[in-house]
Amino acid sequence: MATLGHIVMVMNEIETAGVVDAQHQLRLDRPLPIAGQSRVRVIVLVPEEADVSETAWTKTAATSPAFDFLKDAAEDIYTAADGKPFGDQG
Repeated sequence: MATLGHIVMVMNEIETAGVVDAQHQLRLDRPLPIAGQSRVRVIVLVPEEADVSETAWTKTAATSPAFDFLKDAAEDIYTAADGKPFGDQG
């Protein structure tokens, strides 16, 4: 629902797919089920690039049930006293 001044507009949603051609024009895969000419509002969802960011990857890994075994206390084999401090010189 959208409000324009004192006018309330109810909008229906239609989901479809299409391609953006070489002239940057949106071409839908099939005709819309709208009778006659009508003004529409368009939201374009573009797939993300194939490369997944490190942030997205680590967030997914941290919430994945595949790593639930790490929550087991038996997996805690290291402590803060293990290892040596790392001083980055770069």
